[in-house]
Amino acid sequence: MSIILQTHELSIGYGSHVVQSGLNLELKAGEMVCMLGKNGCGKSTLLRTISGLQPMLSGSCELWHEGEPTDIHSLSTRSLATSLALVLTERESLDKTYVRDIVSMGRYPYTNFTGSLSAEDSAIVDSALADVWLQSKADSYFNCLSDGEKQRVLIAKALTQQTPLVLLDEPTAHLDLPNRIKTMLLLRQLAHRQQKAILISTHELDLALQTADLIWLMTPGQGVEVGTPEQLTTSGSFERAFADEAFRFNNHNGHLTIDVCQ
Repeated sequence: MSIILQTHELSIGYGSHVVQSGLNLELKAGEMVCMLGKNGCGKSTLLRTISGLQPMLSGSCELWHEGEPTDIHSLSTRSLATSLALVLTERESLDKTYVRDIVSMGRYPYTNFTGSLSAEDSAIVDSALADVWLQSKADSYFNCLSDGEKQRVLIAKALTQQTPLVLLDEPTAHLDLPNRIKTMLLLRQLAHRQQKAILISTHELDLALQTADLIWLMTPGQGVEVGTPEQLTTSGSFERAFADEAFRFNNHNGHLTIDVCQ
């Protein structure tokens, strides 16, 4: 699998406050990676740094753009928008906007100054709507959709950017159980079928264990441990990362269970 993104001795944080340092990570095409860790360990900070929304403190973050590794913070806004797509938890005010119009926004980096969509652009929008099973909702208002459908609209918008890398910050937040499962399975399917590198910041430990190809397990101030769900389960890594007096993790033949401490 080809490398899409690499970090070298990357340090992240705010101003003089270092949250994590010395990060050497990579994302490959066709993989869904889930990033897990306690609140405050730097998951969102890393996601924002990788996406170019905030500066790195030191080190480098390279995106393979048009066949060459390029420092992500040197890319123009248009080049960045055609290289990675970002889906955040926060939603802009889109209530009185049609679903098709929201999904079409993902094509803006490819359009001319008028923002007009070509026939090819429209076909890409239709394909993205089909990928997330929302063809029948294309002409509906965003505010008329369920929470699960709204999340799929934002994923479709990211797909229309046709980027090799997709970053999502807690895509299952505020969703009920069926939609949490559907969303994670959809993202895994898209990573494999479309050969995208998909990185998800999430608190969904149970779903990450069942759907992720790899897990980035982040511990406050101690970096990121990378492994398959099976590797991190059998090594006791989750026990160390989420240690708490109220509960403990047990590994039963590769299956993780949680026991409440009395």
